[in-house]
Amino acid sequence: MGKDKSRHDGATRLVTTGRSGDFARYVVNPPIWRASTHLYEDCAALRAGPSTNQDGRFFYGRRGSPTQWSLGEALTELEPGAAGTVLYPSGLAAIVGALMAVVKTGDVLLLADNAYDPTRATAMGVLKRFGVEHRFFDPLDRHAYAAAFCDRTTAVMLENPGSLTMEVCDVPALATIAREKGAVSLIDNTWATSLGFAALEHGCDIAITALTKHVGGHSDLMMGAASAGERLYRKLRLGAQQLGHVVSPDDAALALRGLRTMGVRLERETTSALAIAQWLSQRDDVAHVLCPILPGAPGHELWQRDFTGGCGLFSFVLRGHDDAARCRLVDSLELFGIGYSWGGFESLALPFDVEPVRAQMAWPKPGWEVEDSCGIRLSIGLEDADDLIADLERGFAAMNEG
Repeated sequence: MGKDKSRHDGATRLVTTGRSGDFARYVVNPPIWRASTHLYEDCAALRAGPSTNQDGRFFYGRRGSPTQWSLGEALTELEPGAAGTVLYPSGLAAIVGALMAVVKTGDVLLLADNAYDPTRATAMGVLKRFGVEHRFFDPLDRHAYAAAFCDRTTAVMLENPGSLTMEVCDVPALATIAREKGAVSLIDNTWATSLGFAALEHGCDIAITALTKHVGGHSDLMMGAASAGERLYRKLRLGAQQLGHVVSPDDAALALRGLRTMGVRLERETTSALAIAQWLSQRDDVAHVLCPILPGAPGHELWQRDFTGGCGLFSFVLRGHDDAARCRLVDSLELFGIGYSWGGFESLALPFDVEPVRAQMAWPKPGWEVEDSCGIRLSIGLEDADDLIADLERGFAAMNEG
């Protein structure tokens, strides 16, 4: 009888999951199996191969080998309610692969209006070309969301918190409505991961994570994953195989290594992010701090209700400053790199404009001035929080000197 790991807390499961293979009797980490060709004992075994399609069964390199299987097993065990996890070569590939597994020509996809920009581009690009209609909805307006369904709506794509502007939506309520309407609910759960938000337990059908971010943790790999219950997991798996999605064993090993320390990194990043968000909230030149873990910030009450953890990613909006001023601030930072992505050990800053990416959400928001649209997204890494605050202080000084 296998050990019941569900009774362990997240930190323990991070260390113990994905280690059920024969290797675990001899080494801590699974060997890196670089193999495109898997060999069979005889013709009978070869012919029996296609009849089984599951991790742990050698077939061909595209279906993985023990390194990838260990990572998939670990992620499944970390997602309560999941029957399996499919790996993809990037976070976006996971989003595209999951959506293509549950929608078809003629269907309607409802897409949260604060979703990750490449997710929006997928809906407006490849899915549209294949005849899937998309409709954006305000994830904070439950009644408008419910009214957006029609008899062709088969899927809902959520993100919590929302990309860039960090709105926290009522996922259990939105997922319940989707299920009542006969639609599959998918969520991009990269911000909190399954450690901070158990997406399937909160009603979602498919939980998607960009492993590039917190799981990898070192800005050196690209990977995504989607976890689901038995029925949808099978659809995800077949869809990924038909699209030829596969991840390298070397990257899977890096992801497994990052997974083991993800808990302590998230704790450190969250603590530092809260300190920096509190400091920013006291500044007159900051109009809004968009950080769900900050008491009093938009969405904080829902975050307290539904989440068990946070991370170092949040945004703030300058008060009455233009892009030139914002660039002076960002360009003068020494400890914050300028770049996309987040969730690594290093801190990053990214300028963004709030309004242009919204289709349905009211703008300006209640309590916002029209001119307050110059945003900066911060990804807080493992540096000392006081040093990061001092760096930001220099940045604000440079901005205000211009």
